[in-house]
Parts: sequence; C-alpha cells; structure tokens
Amino acid sequence: MSFVSSQRNAREAKRLHRFDRWLYRGGHPNGLARTMNRVSAIQFATGLFARRSWVTLDVPGRRTGRLISFPLVVADYQGERYLVSMLGKNANWVRNVHAACGRVILRHGLREAVYLESVEVDARAPILRRYLDCAPGALAHVPVDRHAPLAEFDRIAGQFPVFRISVAPSELPDLHR
Repeated sequence: MSFVSSQRNAREAKRLHRFDRWLYRGGHPNGLARTMNRVSAIQFATGLFARRSWVTLDVPGRRTGRLISFPLVVADYQGERYLVSMLGKNANWVRNVHAACGRVILRHGLREAVYLESVEVDARAPILRRYLDCAPGALAHVPVDRHAPLAEFDRIAGQFPVFRISVAPSELPDLHR
C-alpha cells in the first residue's frame, strides 16, 4: 500500500469514527442509529448475510416488560463467548440484562436461551481487546487502540461491561415464550 493510499484510508477511518460517535452522542443512539439498529437486529436474527458473530439480543425491557431486540457482536476468547457494551454500563441493553437477572435470548438463525454472567473487572482486558478485533464499529467508542498493551485495557475495563454467555440453566424458567 502506498503512502498516499494509507493517508486516504486514515482520513476515511477518522471520518467514519466521527460519524459513529455522532450516532451515539451522549451514550445513547440517535434516531438514525435506532433505525439502523432495528434493521440490523432483523438481519442478525435471521442469520442471513450476517457473520457468525453477529447476533440479536432479546431481553425484556426493565420498565415495560416488552421484549427489546438489539444487534450485538459476540467476541470469542479462549473458547468462551462474550458480549461487550461499547457504550458502557449505562447502555439500556445492559440495564435490561441486569433487570432480567442475565436471562436472555440470542438469535442468529436459531433461538438460544442463554444466561449472561457479568465478568469481573480484572478479567476484562483481554476480552475487550478481542472485542475490538471482532467489532470494528466499537473502535470509535472505546478510548484505547486495539493494538494497545493490556495495561491500557485494564485502565478502562471498569467502564465497559462484559458478559460471559452460557447456556441457560434448565431450572430457570424461560421468560421469553
């Protein structure tokens, strides 16, 4: 790649990051982002034209109880699957997951009842780094370069919730039927 084309790519990436930050200004999606999320949630749920790591999270709303669908990227790390909030701990889906005691549905062609377990802050750094490899759209929201040393990720780990995905225990009732 030539110097000129690498400069052009850097400018385009900067513009894209600025656009991504605008979509989620204040830590919440604006109208355009909400519309894009609805379309992505449908696409990810069907599994059509979607990467394996793209899923739709279904969780009851903490206030209304109405099922909320939200597109997310699954980060795989050391044989486990994880969900990360690129917008931090105040993202609505994170609060809804906590209110649902971690019981949610993931959809990607199939419907999977799972339990989301919060990962301790001191274990998040390598997962956050892996997440940035899996979800390039999150780069604009996480204030660390994806190639930064783990110590940099340790510094910000408390700001970004990470959930380990496990199969829902059979004794828990499925709230989403």
